Amino acid sequence: MNVRPVLFVIGLFLIVLSVLMLLPALHDFVIGEEGVYSFGLSALITLLAGAPLYYFCRVPVFSLKPRQIFLLTNASWFTLSAFAALPLYIQLDISYTDAFFETMSGITTTGSTVLSGLDRMNTGVLLWRSLLQWLGGIGFIVLAVAVLPFLKVGGMRLFQSESSDWSDKAMPRSGSIAKRIVCIYMGLTVFCAYLYFLGGMNGFEAINHAMTTLSTGGYSTSDNSMAQFQSPFIHWVATVFMILGSLPFVLFVKFLRGDPQSLFRDNQVQAFLNFLIILWGLFTLWLFMNSNYSLFKSLTLVAFNTVSVITTTGFALTDYTTWGGFAATLFLCLTVIGGCSGSTAGGIKVFRFQIGARLLGIQLKQLAHPRACFVQTYNGHQISSDILRSLIAFCFFFALLTTILTLLLSLLGVDLVTSLSGAATAVANVGPGLGEIIGPAGNFSSLPDTAKWLLSVGMLLGRLEVITVLVLFTPAFWKD
Repeated sequence: MNVRPVLFVIGLFLIVLSVLMLLPALHDFVIGEEGVYSFGLSALITLLAGAPLYYFCRVPVFSLKPRQIFLLTNASWFTLSAFAALPLYIQLDISYTDAFFETMSGITTTGSTVLSGLDRMNTGVLLWRSLLQWLGGIGFIVLAVAVLPFLKVGGMRLFQSESSDWSDKAMPRSGSIAKRIVCIYMGLTVFCAYLYFLGGMNGFEAINHAMTTLSTGGYSTSDNSMAQFQSPFIHWVATVFMILGSLPFVLFVKFLRGDPQSLFRDNQVQAFLNFLIILWGLFTLWLFMNSNYSLFKSLTLVAFNTVSVITTTGFALTDYTTWGGFAATLFLCLTVIGGCSGSTAGGIKVFRFQIGARLLGIQLKQLAHPRACFVQTYNGHQISSDILRSLIAFCFFFALLTTILTLLLSLLGVDLVTSLSGAATAVANVGPGLGEIIGPAGNFSSLPDTAKWLLSVGMLLGRLEVITVLVLFTPAFWKD
């Protein structure tokens, strides 16, 4: 396999990353903080690593074959995380393991953290963490729209192969779609920041939280996360924009191109929103009857926390594990659901649950009527066999990976609740787990270094839809 085009693109990515490091450096320079040196040195190291790859690996005619795209997808996410960790390692008194874990969590929009004392931390570092999540969010959307369908991995394959309504008629080129998605992503981020500012956040807090809300990342500028802001308006703004970040961005494109009903006609969006409404109603009544909260307070807490977990954002408003065993178990189940395909959210994704349920229904009908012929459809289109194979393979490896991570963490002496919830939140890219150590009120700093590396791998595997990474470990991939 010719890796020159892959190295060329990685070099270009590193050059761009070095330029982005200058943003927090400039911020620290303007306000007089001490982060200028750490970000400046990190930018120089990253530039020196990327420039030779960009210069010496150029090819006359640039093109990428499927195997090269697989390799590029994995190598770029890992490499960018490795170099993006440098400012944290240089600026903060932490190990490179902690810096890499924090960065991988940021770029994959997981939201797990090893840092504390955020309220007193260098603001350039806080800006860098938020920027990494914002870039990771839009990076995954572009990946989902432009790359994963071609690789026959991920939910957007379903829409591109079976729904010509948008892929063939609206905008036939994925590049055009990606450009419009970036504009929408930026516009929603600005609007979210404006609403946060109206709700009482200062400008810095509003910008940072807007980036980590729409990217469904969950990093905050405070150890108290969203509980730092005692404003129901802010909490509901966060809830709404976490939901928006979890909807298919290609449908936002159609919405703005004169088809406003497309967003709400989609089966996946309908199921996602209906599930949230039913969950809010039932869970709010349960919390209202089993606590001293008012009905509105119960609704606010339930809506925010369930959306934060389902959309894999990971913002914390209260320690919901103190609500009792039922609540803790429910939130663990919600951890793996995720948002919609083609969004910034992680998890299994809603469409896979829908197709799985329909497949089960057809199987039951087939048992009752063996000679009948049933057609599996989604959004009015027949689902091809390769999509079903992809769905089954993904769900199998998602569960297998979570199980293996849980066992490995347990071998390191981590308790069962922390091991299981930590593995699930890593693979689903959620953020906080359950228990006193990694729950909403804790962080991952006390875990062994080996556990942090294992969870970092889990975050990468989960973000890239598992199979995209595992294919690199098959002998057939490396044979010409």
